[in-house]
Amino acid sequence: MVGSREPRMTLPTQLVLHVLIDEPDREMYGLQLCEAAGLPSGTIHPILARLEKAGWLLSRWENIDAREEGRPKRRYYRLNPDSLATVKAALHRAAPSAKGLDRLRPGTAGGLP
Repeated sequence: MVGSREPRMTLPTQLVLHVLIDEPDREMYGLQLCEAAGLPSGTIHPILARLEKAGWLLSRWENIDAREEGRPKRRYYRLNPDSLATVKAALHRAAPSAKGLDRLRPGTAGGLP
């Protein structure tokens, strides 16, 4: 179910959404999203929490034994298929105010996939 309140469409939020919308069925964990969006790790998790609360993202914890793997479990995120049209519309509405977005991640401000 898609949430009723739209999250703030800050430039970092738009960057994250553009990464996710490029491959809407792909799951990515936080560090992958940081690297793809060009954002620091402290920025990404509050954005992901807001997008998930709005119903735009789905998440799951991977099913591994952290001790065996020698690393913490990863939380994977992907777009909620029910929110795809809503996300595209929100990015379209935000596009006029996102003039700096293309400088941060070339090719994102001009249009949607």
